[in-house]
Amino acid sequence: MSVMEIRQRRQYGLGALYLGIFATIWFSVPAADQPLRGVLVAGSLAALLTAVGGGVVTARSRGTDAGPRDRAGDRRYLLIVVAEFALAGIGAAALAAAGGSEYVPVLVCAVVGLHFFPLVPLLGDPLLRPLGFAMCAVALAALVTGLATAVSAGLVVGTGAGLLLLGYALRSLVRALAG
Repeated sequence: MSVMEIRQRRQYGLGALYLGIFATIWFSVPAADQPLRGVLVAGSLAALLTAVGGGVVTARSRGTDAGPRDRAGDRRYLLIVVAEFALAGIGAAALAAAGGSEYVPVLVCAVVGLHFFPLVPLLGDPLLRPLGFAMCAVALAALVTGLATAVSAGLVVGTGAGLLLLGYALRSLVRALAG
């Protein structure tokens, strides 16, 4: 296996690991009654298993010679994630102070969606762009639903974001195992 193939396999493994973990978290956001609660638990378990699979692929790729790390890329990635957490944290605090804490998951989902856009060139994965758009669309749908109906915004955003991230994590795991 070439250095590029090892790096790509490791990147897909990391994608499955990270997005599987975050899908698990998103599935746990909404409070739901049966039968939806059972579906959310099943989605959470599937996401957790996907994350474990990604972790195994990543661990197996670690011992191979993948060449030197891209320190500049690592710093850009860290900067994007720090900016994401800062924006989400400041926005969540502002929403909570304004009495809108029920919409914090909506804001976080939108920020997560937006953070995928600068990751496209960094990770070389153009499919992060439609994932970012879809996450932002889920956030908008959750906001509209929460404002216009009795359905909680958290239920919409937790279910939608969980499904999107699980789908992408599964895609990453399949690509890692195929490569």
